[in-house]
Amino acid sequence: MTTDSILSSPLASLIQNKTAKVGIIGLGYVGLPLVRAFIKAGFKTLGFDTDQKKIDLLKSGKSYIAHIPSEWIKPYVDNGNFDPTSDMNRLSEADALLICVPTPLSESRDPDLYYVETTTESIAKRLRRHQLIVLESTTYPGTTRDVMTPILERSGLKTGKDFYLAFSPEREDPGNPNFTAEGIPKLVGGFDELSGELAASLYSHAIVKVIKVSSCEVAEAAKIVENTYRCVNIAMVNELKIIFDRLGIDVWEVIEAAKTKPFGFQAFYPGPGLGGHCIPIDPFYLSWCARRAGLTTRFIELAGEINTSMPLYVVRRVTDALNDRRKPLNGSKICVLGLAYKKDVDDPRESPSFELIDRLINKGAIVTYNDPHIPNLPKMRHWQNIKEMQSTNLTKEFLNSQDCILIATDHSNYDYDFIVQNSNLIVDSRNATKNVKNGKEKIIKA
Repeated sequence: MTTDSILSSPLASLIQNKTAKVGIIGLGYVGLPLVRAFIKAGFKTLGFDTDQKKIDLLKSGKSYIAHIPSEWIKPYVDNGNFDPTSDMNRLSEADALLICVPTPLSESRDPDLYYVETTTESIAKRLRRHQLIVLESTTYPGTTRDVMTPILERSGLKTGKDFYLAFSPEREDPGNPNFTAEGIPKLVGGFDELSGELAASLYSHAIVKVIKVSSCEVAEAAKIVENTYRCVNIAMVNELKIIFDRLGIDVWEVIEAAKTKPFGFQAFYPGPGLGGHCIPIDPFYLSWCARRAGLTTRFIELAGEINTSMPLYVVRRVTDALNDRRKPLNGSKICVLGLAYKKDVDDPRESPSFELIDRLINKGAIVTYNDPHIPNLPKMRHWQNIKEMQSTNLTKEFLNSQDCILIATDHSNYDYDFIVQNSNLIVDSRNATKNVKNGKEKIIKA
């Protein structure tokens, strides 16, 4: 692809001059930081979301995500550089549309592309010439070309000729102050060369580094590999945790010792199960894709089995710890600390805490929770046993009234010395109490 052919597209000059209007569909943990990155780069940005409550909050200058501050929103809404809307008829106003919608699994652990497909259908109804469409949602290799292209071409326009299509996977790490949306290198793979060049050009204005790959399939596969790598390594240390516990060895101390080697080892840490929008889900996209090709993914499936078994292991540790104190799990008062899937965020997606609570309730325990980032827990469709709950204050009296405190998420703002001092029993699935000075005899690691 020559420079002349790239510049022949009217979109190229709009991107170069930063007069292209960027539309971002899905204003959650991925989309909202991306809005900020493009606004800071000097682009006018449209933000699309079907949740009118989110739109109303943004228009009033308020963020609904704890680690994304509200301060930056109002000035850009007031000056028109950020225009949040739920009106999908405005999709045609954007010169580039970046799709950041969920890609969950079905009940049978197959890819659920409902949100990608319905969003693509909405775009197809308003698609115009020289628009750039980029999918950011994690998915299996082939989605952009095989699923999105036929839907978009119902408009009568042709991909790579009349409009442009690419895949650029999100790489957000919610709550990590060291890696913002604009500071994480961006992979870009196009449906064709021109689509890839235009997408790379757009992102290069807002993101610290853009790596262009040969196709959208390569970019899709790279994201799956990133998360499968983490899933498999976490499964390994989860299995080691169980083995070392039986041998009377502290797995966390082992990992800290191993990571002193300056090469050939990367530290991963065990936990009560996998959570978040990527690691518990994305490897199964690859497994599904492999099955379609007549192949098996034994390594990935085994890792999935180990990780999904961890909540059961933690509940067994709670049961054993109570039993050692001559208390049955049935009727015991247990407070779960942390509903978020990781420390210091308000994101409960796929959190193992829900399965922990569900299993404990099924065993007859009286369960409460505390999470400073998630004050209220509505009734959820998937977890029928979990009723509406509110975060309980961790007073001395409350902690002392509980038979067991189960640490499921190691938030930084917990005072672990205070918690241990005033509790009867702690089951710690995150090694959160490693620096506690007094009361270690109350702590059981899980």
